[in-house]
This record gives sequence, C-alpha cells and structure tokens, in this order.
Amino acid sequence: MAPLEVLRKYWGYEAFRPVQEEIIDSVLAGRDTLAILPTGGGKSVCFQVPAMMREGLALVVTPLVALMKDQVEQLEARGIRALAIHSGMSRREVDTALNNAAYGDFKFLYVSPERLGTELFQSYLDVLPVCLLVVDEAHCISQWGYDFRPEYLQIGELRDSIDVPVIALTATATPKVADDIVDKLGFSEPNILRSGFERPNINYIVRHCEDKTGQALDICRKVEGSGIIYLRHRAGCEETAALLRAEGVDADFYHAGLSPGERTRRQKAWKEGSLRVMVCTNAFGMGIDKADVRFVVHMDLPDSMEAYFQEAGRAGRDGQTAYAVLLWNGRDRRRLSDITAMSFPPLDYIEDIYGKLHVFFEIPYGEGLGRQLKFDMGEFCKRFRLHRGTTHYAIRYLERTEHITYAEDVEIPTQIRIRVDRVTLGEIDFPDRILVTLLEMLMRRYPGIFNFTVRIDEKAIADDLSMDVPRLRQLLYRLSLEHVVNYIPADVSNVIYLHHNRLVPGDLNLYPARYASLKANAEERARAMMDYAEQTSECRSEYLLHYFGQTETHPCGVCDVCRGR
Repeated sequence: MAPLEVLRKYWGYEAFRPVQEEIIDSVLAGRDTLAILPTGGGKSVCFQVPAMMREGLALVVTPLVALMKDQVEQLEARGIRALAIHSGMSRREVDTALNNAAYGDFKFLYVSPERLGTELFQSYLDVLPVCLLVVDEAHCISQWGYDFRPEYLQIGELRDSIDVPVIALTATATPKVADDIVDKLGFSEPNILRSGFERPNINYIVRHCEDKTGQALDICRKVEGSGIIYLRHRAGCEETAALLRAEGVDADFYHAGLSPGERTRRQKAWKEGSLRVMVCTNAFGMGIDKADVRFVVHMDLPDSMEAYFQEAGRAGRDGQTAYAVLLWNGRDRRRLSDITAMSFPPLDYIEDIYGKLHVFFEIPYGEGLGRQLKFDMGEFCKRFRLHRGTTHYAIRYLERTEHITYAEDVEIPTQIRIRVDRVTLGEIDFPDRILVTLLEMLMRRYPGIFNFTVRIDEKAIADDLSMDVPRLRQLLYRLSLEHVVNYIPADVSNVIYLHHNRLVPGDLNLYPARYASLKANAEERARAMMDYAEQTSECRSEYLLHYFGQTETHPCGVCDVCRGR
C-alpha cells in the first residue's frame, strides 16, 4: 500500500501537506531524518504513516503525557492499536504494557524519556519488535535548545541497542539546534527536512501598552471563539482570570500549583469548549491539540522566540483566521533582563545549593547515590532563607550537568514496613481475618519488609485480594493505627534523584565553559525576543521566519507592521 493510500484509509485525508510526503519517503528509505515543521503542521502523520507501512512497532519518545494519551486515543479510534508508558503508571501497569508491546499486535508504543533508563524498560529491549524510533520535541536533546531535558540524552544510547531508522521532529529548531540534534542522535548522515514556517492565517500583533488587562479584555470581547492568555506568574493568572470573569468573560486559570486532578478537569473543559478562555502559565498547552483557537495573547514577554513561536502557534490550527497578540511595555525589558540573569546564578551559588540539598536531607559525604527524595521547594528555601527563583534555576543547572534529576508531580507509590518482629506478629490476635491475609501476602511479595520500607504495588495486591484500592488503603491504615506497620500513603510530589554520592567542596564539576556558552546563548535569545517586540520596520512573520533560518520569505500583509504601512 502506498503512503497516500495509508493516509486515506486511516486518516481520511486526500493529500499530504507540503514536505510531509518527502519526510515519509525519507523514513521509508531507511534514512535518519530530522523533520522541522511548524506547530500544527502535521508532525504526527510524518511518523505514523511510515510506521504503518513497516513490519513491527514504532517506539515514540515524547515528554508530553497529555499528547501521549490523546494520540493513543486517536489511533485506537482509527482501529490502530497503541500503548503509552509514562510516570503516572505503577510498575505492574508498565510491565503489562511492555509485555503487550513485545508479544501483542500493537503498532505504537509511546514512552516518556525518563522511562528509557529504567531496569524494567531495558529488560524488554531485546524482545520489543521496534521498526522505527521516533523522537518528538527533539529540540529537548540539544544543550542549545530553549527546553533542554537531560533524560533525552538517553535516546542516543538507546540507538546502540535498537538498530532502526530514527525520525526526530520539532517545531522550534534554529540551524544551530538542528545540527546539535543530528549529532546527539548519531545520524548516519545529516538529513534535515524543513517545511515553510509560514502561518498565513495567523495575524501577529504587537502592542505597546500600560493597561494590559484592558487590552486582553478588549480582545476577548472583539474576537469570538476560544482563546489562551499567557502570563509568567501564577498570581497574575488568578487575578486576570478573576477580572475577566467579573467583566462577563467565561475564563479560568491554570498553572502548576493546581492539583493534577484539577488541572485535568480545567484542561478538559477548555478543550471541549465548555470553558472559553484559559489564563495560564506556560505549564498549559504542551500536547494540546485544539484546532479552533481563535486568539493567543501574551501579557508577558516569553524568554525566547522559540517559546513564543510555539505558544503563539497554538492559534488557528484549523486554517481559519486567528490572532497572536503580544502586549509589552518598558517594565518587560527590565523583567526579561532580570529573569535571564536569574536563570544563570553564579557557579559558587550553584555549588552552595548542591551542598545545602544534601544537608537538607541529612546525607553525609560519600553517600546518596541513587536516592529518590521528596522535595518541597518552599520548605527548602524557607529553611535556608533562599530566593525561590534563583534556587529553582540553580537546581535546574545541577540537573543540566547530570548531578541530579529534578522531576515535578511524580506519583510516588505506597510504602510499607512491618514494625514488629515475626514472633510478635504471630502472637497478635487480629479481629479481622483479612488483615492476616494481607500481612501474609505482603511478607510473601516483599521479603525485606521487616528490615526496610518497601514500595508496594497497590493495584496488584488489591486484585489478588479481590478488592479495590480504596479498601486496601483502609486496611493498611488500620494496621498503622495498631502500630503493626509504618504506612506511607501514595502521593504526588516533586522528587530529586541523586546521581552520585555527595562530593566534597571543590570536587563538583559544573563545566564553567559550557555554563558561559549557555548563558551567552540565553542572553542572545532574550535580546531577539525584545527586538521582535520593539522593532516596527520588519514584517512580524518575516522576522520569525528569519530567526528560524528560513531565507525565502515575503511580507504577510496582516501583521501590525504590514498594516501600518
């Protein structure tokens, strides 16, 4: 079956978009391929169609859990079997999914990057029938990208075990970042295919104003349909959403401070159209595929052109007229300069934070390797009287240099330790036989449960006892009240993983040359963002295209600069 026939059969489209077919032909020829397409440019088709034409399973690495779930649902709806593995799953669920991927009739396995290095995933590599390795959001593998993620570096190592073509996809790669992606993924030859970045249906508008909230309200009233309003800080999101609601706009806020359940509820309401305007930080939007967004407003300057282009590109994916509006004033220049400086605290400050992390968790020198630690940033900063923003970036740089991993909103499984010895346990007269059965099962499954705290698989135990998880938790709580077990309930928390034992002062390598280059690169990105806002001589669309290395351009005719002419 030809690519176009596959497209028609499963997706119902009559033709490919520009460059899609060229990318698919490259992949089918077995060539490593970097595909750079704008947001909404149809990236998923570029790997899904060739995967359907090859024998075996496509392994798709993506950091976006929402996108994973969405694409798995869409594929299943088309009669294509797909699976996803991410941080929110228990070990048993992951094991079941990997077993199905290895021995079942599945075409796609979506995996979050932090899962690649786990012992369980590695144990399945020899039996997974992988025919294509897909790297989504590929700019995350580049040190020079605006959204570098250390766990992405494991993908290069994965290629040593999986000898199949790789297709890397991104919407935001400058020529420098594109070259770095090719290098990090070990391409057999440079092979970069770009689609034009033009979004002719988007009107790029920049307004210098003091009353940003008034401007945002004006846009909400004048432009019909769904919208997104981005702000940098959580408090600003809550305040702006409240002001819009007071003026009759159907708006709500979204940021990382909300519980996972509440974030899911609000995201679903906006996506389904029961909520019109989402006022949010950049925690919202990644992996959200909503075609009819009519406007995206930035009330604060983003850190980079890459971030701006990706967020603005969430408007008008249906090809209809949409607006990307950037509101700024003199305070934004100072704020962006301050944030860029804060993003790279001095190296001695970063080393001090490294030491304080170990003091915080009472870890002595020469110990700590492999520890997983629940981390409360607010409590940490309060104890040592630290500036929260600067501390956040110091921790991120420690992660960037692979000393630690800092993961947010990690689902931590229930942990149990039996407090009494075996003899005493045998002498206890439990009023309910099910408690005895539960303890016997815990002892069989986890031999070390008397000596140390172990993580348990609640769902597996509940299934074996023919009960639901809430009932199991009630029983564990009863045992804890009787002082029979130490019970640490399942939780969602930020977590720090230590990659090595605690080092003495002076032995911590923070790569000063790399630090200087990264800082200079961040300052250059911030300057480009500010120049975009301030300049009034070049078409907004052309400015964006030139930044991403596209030389053949023409004025859009609809941005504020073109209209001003």
